[in-house]
Amino acid sequence: MREIADSDRIRRFMTHLGAEADAETRVYFTGGATAVLLGWRQSTIDVDILIVPENDRLLRAIPRLKEELRINVELASPQDFIPVPPGWESRSLFIGSAGKIAFYHFDPYAQAVAKIERSHEQDLEDVQALIRTGLVDRRRALEYFQRIEPELYRYPAIDPRSFRRAVEETFRV
Repeated sequence: MREIADSDRIRRFMTHLGAEADAETRVYFTGGATAVLLGWRQSTIDVDILIVPENDRLLRAIPRLKEELRINVELASPQDFIPVPPGWESRSLFIGSAGKIAFYHFDPYAQAVAKIERSHEQDLEDVQALIRTGLVDRRRALEYFQRIEPELYRYPAIDPRSFRRAVEETFRV
């Protein structure tokens, strides 16, 4: 049975995944893993990651590591749910390295806006933590949303009007 992921379990996952890497790779954490590693949450149910470039060796290792470490790992990032403008890599925050893998927190602005779109209570608390810690500036977040708004049609599950309202309410200056 898998357990919730605390900071120690996520860091062990990083070390074990790094040991599997046979090529320079970047792994981006998002959601609960970011919240746990940055210290405003004690644990998360899933560790959501994006591997760049995709690496078959790492993808094949994940099911085994999930069982060994008793951790839920999902391949997911904000770009699966909302448009993410170019340059997200440079806006991502470096965590550290293990083996040939450099680990990052996915662009905090993309994470915040994706969490608002999903609007679960925990997501909205995470957005407030991103603001409180200074990783997301309200004004810049509104500008970020304006950049992605013309691309929302690519995500038919999103209602652009209600999404805009939620973003404006959250980032009201």
